[in-house]
Formats: sequence, structure tokens, C-alpha cells
Amino acid sequence: MKYNFLNRNGWVPFLLIFGLMGSCSSDDNGGAPDPDPDPDPVEESRWITVAAARMGDNPGDGNGGTLIYALNSEEAKDPTVSIAPFDNGFIVPSNRTARLQSSEDGSTIFNISYAGDTGGNYTKYTVEGGQSFTQAGTQISIAPYVGSAPRWIKLFDGDQTGAAVYVSTEHQFDESDAYVRTEATMGVLTLDLVNSQIVNFTEQSITLSAEEEANGYYISRIDMPTLNAAGDKLYIGARLSKVDPATAESDSDFEVLGSKTIVLDYPSLENPSVITSAVGHGDTNGYRSINAFLYNGSVYQANQGDPEGSHILKINADNTYDDSYRFNLDEALGVEDAYILAWRPAANGKGVLAYRHGGSAEGVAGAQGFFALIDLEAKTAQQITEIPYDPDFYLFQYQGFVVDGTEIYVTQAPVGQNGNIYVIDTETGATTKGAELVNVEGSHFIGAF
Repeated sequence: MKYNFLNRNGWVPFLLIFGLMGSCSSDDNGGAPDPDPDPDPVEESRWITVAAARMGDNPGDGNGGTLIYALNSEEAKDPTVSIAPFDNGFIVPSNRTARLQSSEDGSTIFNISYAGDTGGNYTKYTVEGGQSFTQAGTQISIAPYVGSAPRWIKLFDGDQTGAAVYVSTEHQFDESDAYVRTEATMGVLTLDLVNSQIVNFTEQSITLSAEEEANGYYISRIDMPTLNAAGDKLYIGARLSKVDPATAESDSDFEVLGSKTIVLDYPSLENPSVITSAVGHGDTNGYRSINAFLYNGSVYQANQGDPEGSHILKINADNTYDDSYRFNLDEALGVEDAYILAWRPAANGKGVLAYRHGGSAEGVAGAQGFFALIDLEAKTAQQITEIPYDPDFYLFQYQGFVVDGTEIYVTQAPVGQNGNIYVIDTETGATTKGAELVNVEGSHFIGAF
């Protein structure tokens, strides 16, 4: 079924900044104008919002709620600055870890509450610094369409649209109770972030090949919608599960198939199809952070759970996987069982990637995490050694990177310990230690926005 709520033309607000430049000098030139009057360019600041996840029952679970605190980029780069979001941050409405997004300039935070009484409520806030976040516009619930714990993401269309998805599954049997296949029903909703209105909602079946379905494979989780360069297709990452066709019982020891992505017409959200990679295997739905990005006309997508270690895969402008592009993290980093937890490229095709691997120490909340500097063109990755690592540095729930030109801001703090903001210049690889992050017992930081 399909619901059309709003038919609108997209618009993109533009910020016009006027500066007064020029000066006169009456020094050794005898009062003549300075031949080079322009001052050094002043670097524009932007808000950097740090997100902190409080412990619920266990260290690092993040289930005690989310707090945010904003500082400007100069403060974020200053190691003498110290912030304590757990003590004086703004509490983001969410029963568990909030699913946060930010505008491209950092001036607005978007949130859809996750689970609980407020689950599925969309709210946006104007960033005013420190713990000051003012609600902008109206609140709207998308829970009637995609549930109270929706998986959602902000599309890269000038901060205009968000997309939320879910999938439900049901095993099907014939008259003799023999397993036939698993029906996977996908719901996709688009949300007008500017006017807080639902734009469109569709619900339809996702099918795999007849052979795959007969063998018990089905799509069990979807996430991370991404627009293609033309703006006429929406890609949705997918995770495959499997049952034993003889018993219809869950099968956890199965052959991992080629990574798959669902392709939909946009903005109609119709005509779903599934494309398959011949390079990567495993899931493409990611977890808490955006898993696919548009760069140079193509979409680059991370996969997880790949038996050969995580890859970054490439989807060409013709909406098919580019199987000539091979970027394997095991090979690039010289590790085994690399697992991409979160990543973000800058406009130059270089970026920062959060990962763990088979040699990661087991910390209080899970496997130890690391950051790497990557290059999509050169297909290289190198651990950022200037950032300190601890067995309790946990990145599985990491959500946000701030991209400001060629610089990328990240947060580093082991569970329950203080840490810092770090700023990576993706062009030079230089890493700068910034503001101190004050932590509390059992809690951790989940990124910058």
C-alpha cells in the first residue's frame, strides 16, 4: 500500500555572508592606501555537538539516555577546553540511545526518539551552544507507520528529507506444512525535515532469487537509505538471515552470500529490486551510523560480517555494483577480520573510518575500536596512531563524524574514562588533540555532529 501525504518542490536555504574588507594605512607610505589591504582570511566557526550515551544496566550499553553539548570549532580544537555533557548536557528525548542527525552546517540537530513512550517522535533543535538547544517547528510521530524504534537517516539533499525503514518477516508453508519461503515486507517512509510532515509511505514485499529463498535465505533487517547522484533511486542496505528449509528453524551456520542492496524508485518509493555484489559478502545495513555515501557520482558503501573482512563497495551511476572496485580493509590495514563500525568521507574522497578487527582486545563493553584514515580513490587505509587506544575504547555504537571542509572531528574516550575530541586533516593526515571530554562511570561518547 502507498500513502502520499505531501507533494512539494524541494528548496535549499542559502546563507549569505557579507564581510567588510579593506583598510587604509597612514604609515611609511605617506598616507597612501596599503597596496595589500586585505587581512588574512578569518576561518569561519561552526557548532560541534558532542553526543554522550549514559549507561543503563551495563557499562557501555548506552541505554540510560543520550545527552548532547555544543561548542564551536575553535573550542573543539582547544585542548585547554573541558566539557562535561553527562553533568550539564541537554537530554535528548529517547528511551534508549537517540538516533541523531545534524544539518550540514551543524546549526540544527534532528532526532527521532528510539523506543519507549516517545518512540518514533521526530523533533529538531536549533543549536545555540553549551546545553542550549531550542526546539524548532512542530513534533511529529512516525510510529504509526514504521514503529516506535525506527531505523532512520537524513538523506543528503540539502537537509530536506529523512527516510525511515523497517522490515517484518513471516515464514510460509504449503498444505503439508513444508517450508516454502520467508515473506519479507518492507516499509519505507520519507519525512519532510523542514516542515515536519510525512511525505510518502510504501509497504511492499522484498524478494530474493527463487533459489535463495528455497534455501531459506531472506532479508531480516534493513537500514541506511541513500540517494543516488541522479536523485531518482534510493538504496537501502540489507542483512540476510537463513532458516533450515527442512525444519524452518534458524540456521546460524550458513554460507554468507554476496552483499545486497535494495533499490527503489525515488521519490515514489516503488519498484523494489535487489542488487548483489560479487566482491563483498555479508551485510550492508550498518548499525547506528550512516553506512553509504555519495562521492564523485557513485555511492560507496561499507559492509559488515564479511568472511574476508569488511569492504567498501561501489555502486555505479547505473545502479549496479561495480565489481571492478575492490577495497578490502583486511588487505589495506594488514589485519584479519576487519569490521567497519562507522565511517565518513570528506568531499575529497578521503575520510575517517571506525573499525575493530580479530586482534582487538576485549574490553568492558566489547571489542576494542580504532580509527583509520582512508582514501577511496587510492583504496588505502592507515590506522591513526596519534589517537590513544584502550581496551575499553568501544565504537560499536558510534554514530557521528563532523566533516568541515577537509577536516573530520571525532570523539575518543574509553567507557567510563575521560577522553578528547580529535581533528583529522584528511589531506595531510595530521591529527590534532582537542577539547577534553569528561566522562562518568559506565558511559561513553557516540560521536560529534
